[in-house]
Amino acid sequence: MKQITYQRIKYAVSDLVTVAVGWFCFNVLRFFTLPPDLVQTSLSGFLLSRPLVLGQLVVPPCMLVLYAISGSYNRSNTLYKSRLDEVLNTFIVSFIGMLGIFFAALVNDNIPERVTNYELMLMLLGCLFIPTAVARLVIVTRNAARIRRGAYSMKTLVIGAAPSLSTKLDRIISSRINTGLHVVGCVDIDGTAEGDTLDGVPVYRTDDIAGLCRSAGIQAIIVMPQEGGLSQVGEIINDLYALDLPLFVTPDLHSLMTTKPRLTSVTTEPLVDITNANIPPVAVNLKRIADVVTSALALVVLSPVMLALAIIVKLDSPGPVFYTQRRIGYHKKPFMIVKFRTMMVNAEANGPVLATEHDPRVTRSGHVMRKYRLDELPQFWNVLKGEMSIVGPRPERDYYIRQLLDRHPAYSLIHQVRPGITSWGVVKFGYASNIDEMMERLYYDMLYLENVSLAVDLKIIFHTVNTVIRGRGK
Repeated sequence: MKQITYQRIKYAVSDLVTVAVGWFCFNVLRFFTLPPDLVQTSLSGFLLSRPLVLGQLVVPPCMLVLYAISGSYNRSNTLYKSRLDEVLNTFIVSFIGMLGIFFAALVNDNIPERVTNYELMLMLLGCLFIPTAVARLVIVTRNAARIRRGAYSMKTLVIGAAPSLSTKLDRIISSRINTGLHVVGCVDIDGTAEGDTLDGVPVYRTDDIAGLCRSAGIQAIIVMPQEGGLSQVGEIINDLYALDLPLFVTPDLHSLMTTKPRLTSVTTEPLVDITNANIPPVAVNLKRIADVVTSALALVVLSPVMLALAIIVKLDSPGPVFYTQRRIGYHKKPFMIVKFRTMMVNAEANGPVLATEHDPRVTRSGHVMRKYRLDELPQFWNVLKGEMSIVGPRPERDYYIRQLLDRHPAYSLIHQVRPGITSWGVVKFGYASNIDEMMERLYYDMLYLENVSLAVDLKIIFHTVNTVIRGRGK
């Protein structure tokens, strides 16, 4: 969306400029704070000295990286920002930046009085914090004013057009001045609409929601209760994730959720944001950074092991070394998962069949690799590409996803996060050999969505390593 991209760029440019101004102001104050015998030059000479010029070039980009990691420029965290959250985020990043700059560049200054060091730290914190915080508050306030004036809005499609939904729809429409969600149409999925409009909003009768979103320029979607119940809602949500648009449900559909809700507002018609898992943007970014670093190191360090396994697979049975299969990933994006081949070629010639404990299709080397999860090692490449994470619910094929949705509509929420090489479900239950076992594993994965954090990821990784060492894979 162009508006969101523009806002992200605006925040980044504003931060870059204000940090540069703040660093310059700090050095001016620093000149007048330091003892004269340490300066021994004019203000212009001090500011144009090589270390300070280098700092002027290096500090702003470094602070920008910190703000990016904190989630300031995440697409899902751009337009509707809280002033309090902005001030708090700016202060925390400024404090971290202040400590980093001080101990990297200023701590070696030969200042005789310790109190002067404290004064410099406070001045640096103020110079990093105040200009950036003020600029951000101006941007947030202006955005809020634009939304209230109707100058900015997101074209929103409502899924559901039954007459019984009229009251909910009216409240959503009335909340536009605060949410920016401009309802431009309702989709009659279950054939319950009684006319061509609902509360003055056009009613569309189509199964091609993706095509309607493209033709109408839809920027957000709200899912209402359906006559078909939670099962129908689950299927709808599952399909809508593939559109990669902000996705909301009404509070009375919260019974569908097994995750903690993220309410968009407490002063307007509450909508539950189910676009992504309820995890802070900074944790999302740190998780991705950890994934990239870990997978890159793993591919390098484990390359001799993977080379040996590739030779064993090739010698053990005819066929390719690697096995690729289409899986469904984050926001329903399909990708090709990579594994070492552990089964005979054409093992699924008659259709998808899950492996059992003593499956005759599994090769001799395949039994060993599956026991120690060695067949999963090539998936570090999927992680590096951004298709998977180290920890996350295991990705499934669409064939099995449809069956799981029939039993548990909340399965669609799995697509809120990247799928993982390992998961809570795999650690607690292991590989599944039938749909019933996949359902049992699903409950652990839903618990993961409810408790996703870096600390939980580390615990899962620890137990995964323990499982690999003990050979308890199935």
